Amino acid sequence: MGVIDESGVLALATRLQRLSEQMRKDGLLIYKAHGIDFEPKWFPIIYTLHFKPVLSVVELANEIGYAHPSTITLLKELEKLKIIKSGKDKADERKRLVQLTEKGKALIEQMKPVWQIITAAATQLIDTKTNLMKAIEEVEQQMELQGMYQRALSLMAANNIKNQPDK
Repeated sequence: MGVIDESGVLALATRLQRLSEQMRKDGLLIYKAHGIDFEPKWFPIIYTLHFKPVLSVVELANEIGYAHPSTITLLKELEKLKIIKSGKDKADERKRLVQLTEKGKALIEQMKPVWQIITAAATQLIDTKTNLMKAIEEVEQQMELQGMYQRALSLMAANNIKNQPDK
């Protein structure tokens, strides 16, 4: 066991990131095993546009919970591959609307059976006594009530610890 593994909740974000990266790598291998050239990082955009066929960039970013710049970066990659297309909103020229191309729709049809396999494998993986999905949902609910930063500030105030400004 390494130092990070032994550090407990202090390294929670690091361990979650590590877990996420391993799941993405495995996802990539699963897609490749099915002859599909697909990066798991594109999944939230592709999947969302499958169910909500036309969205503005801002709506899409909000829907997937990513920052606007991160969403733009992924959209540029997908547009270059002709998986999505975008155009100005006729009602509001400032808005850019995004949708799947025919190639993108065909890709989704190719991926649907793979999604079933990934879902089954992930379900087996998290089928533990503490079920990771339930735990994540609980933590997300707690963060909606009050984030970690606010909780830290409250603890500092309760313990009379001064916030040290940068020098």
